[in-house]
Amino acid sequence: MLRGLTTVSFWAADLDEAKRWYSELLGVEPYFERPGYAEFRLGDYQHELGLIDARYAPGGATAAGPGGAVVYWHVDDVRAVFEKLLAMGAKEYEGPVERGPGFVTASVIDPFGNVLGVMYNAHYLEVLGETGAADA
Repeated sequence: MLRGLTTVSFWAADLDEAKRWYSELLGVEPYFERPGYAEFRLGDYQHELGLIDARYAPGGATAAGPGGAVVYWHVDDVRAVFEKLLAMGAKEYEGPVERGPGFVTASVIDPFGNVLGVMYNAHYLEVLGETGAADA
């Protein structure tokens, strides 16, 4: 069911400063930006690191202390997987949200208190197709 890591998202109260810091750390500029969002591709498989303005964080995501990251796993049908997770005892963290053409996210808190994100991500499928793994 979980097909692979799509995007790791970090919240930032000062998005511009976060973009500068991560650009320096990673040695690349964001390849994709929208208001309130910047995204980097990195690693051998071009995994994505997204920086999101903290104003858009689901309630409680930016509480004091460590945390604030949601890891999204690519799935073919976000709504179906979200409903299955709820049926298995997970609690809604953020229901399905269209993030733009080809991008849908949702997240739950699993029965153990972890945030699990699922995402339909056109970028993930694009990279998968380029590697030939989509045919496997």
